[in-house]
Amino acid sequence: MRRKFFTPLAIALFSLAVILCFSSVTLIAAPTPPKPNSNSAEIRGVWLTNIDSDVLFKRDRLSQAIQTLHQLNFNTIYPTIWNWGYTLYPSSIAAQTIGRSLDPTPGLQGRDILQEIIQQGHPQMTLQGDRQRMGVIPWFEFGFMAPADSELAKRHPQWLTRRYNNKEIWLEGKHKRVWLNPFHPEVQQFIQSLILEVVTKYDIDGIQFDDHFGLPSEFGYDPFTVNLYQQEHQGKKPPSDPQDSEWLRWRADKITAFLKQVFQTVKQQKPNCIISIAPNPQRVSYDLFLADWAEWDKQGLIEELVLQVYRNDLKVFLSELQYPEVQAARKHIPVGIGILSGLKGKYVPWGQIQNQVQVTRRYSFAGVSFFFYETLWNLAKESPQKRQLGFQKIFSLPVNRPNTLLGWQPDHLSRNAS
Repeated sequence: MRRKFFTPLAIALFSLAVILCFSSVTLIAAPTPPKPNSNSAEIRGVWLTNIDSDVLFKRDRLSQAIQTLHQLNFNTIYPTIWNWGYTLYPSSIAAQTIGRSLDPTPGLQGRDILQEIIQQGHPQMTLQGDRQRMGVIPWFEFGFMAPADSELAKRHPQWLTRRYNNKEIWLEGKHKRVWLNPFHPEVQQFIQSLILEVVTKYDIDGIQFDDHFGLPSEFGYDPFTVNLYQQEHQGKKPPSDPQDSEWLRWRADKITAFLKQVFQTVKQQKPNCIISIAPNPQRVSYDLFLADWAEWDKQGLIEELVLQVYRNDLKVFLSELQYPEVQAARKHIPVGIGILSGLKGKYVPWGQIQNQVQVTRRYSFAGVSFFFYETLWNLAKESPQKRQLGFQKIFSLPVNRPNTLLGWQPDHLSRNAS
């Protein structure tokens, strides 16, 4: 059963609306374009999803996709593994909590797609005979979100949070969603257990979260959260305005504290497993999703940032790269740029993709990742051969992906060291 794509389009529209609302925000002055990054490393990534894409549902199709990506010198795969209220790998935690160990969609049964991706992505050989390891960083795409009719929501109604009007439903397009309460200890234990299961069971290079590791800011009025707030505010109830600055900060700080707990627990189990975050621009992530990634970065909880900059206008695209929090992050961690290669109903011309890659390189960012696999060349007006030839020219030689845990340094530090 094919599922309709909704998440990136909805967030992209959400982002555009917020950008218009915040049009008075002053950007830092555009710097003189620096020289291309001198590090011999670059993120060349792609997200694999089970929405509007067939790539995950047949073993041979997935194998061919990874082989093609390797031949075109991609070096990072971000496969979704937590989506629609199910895991896409066999999970004992999910079996205990949800009643199903694996997404029931036909094509996934009897398989472990994460293990397939690892086996095919890690032991690759270049034409020169050198082993070229593709990074595999599983993506917890849904975060705290779940379909309203999911078994997870039905089994654990006490885990769900609410709006001020007591409603639980959050619409994404026509899809009815609910949100697990990120402040509830049982929810935290469940999500952390899923994360640790993946970290300890699989030979992965990292894990990735996005804005769904936060919470839409209109939520948080469930009895558990209200009681917790009152305990910390001398009995005072949360403000009725979900955008109240103190109420925003209190909830965002709670989510930050949970991420810190996850970070420390992951590092205890697998120190070389990086924490990658793929958020929207900060003002969208914080104000709309309570995901304060700029603060996460300040606290050292991010080891790779892949900023979603899904913009058509090249000037707007460039402006998103110049915000202070972006510039601050790239001083000490690899900061890649998420580029939209298309949606099922939205064609992105090859020239736009090429120009955006060139801009990220001109300003010495650590690489790019494309959303999403199917639109690289299968859902495009140009032929697959033409689009693949374009990627072959962009990524003409294989390079390793940047990793601070393996000695990567920001460009200004690597220049000083040399």
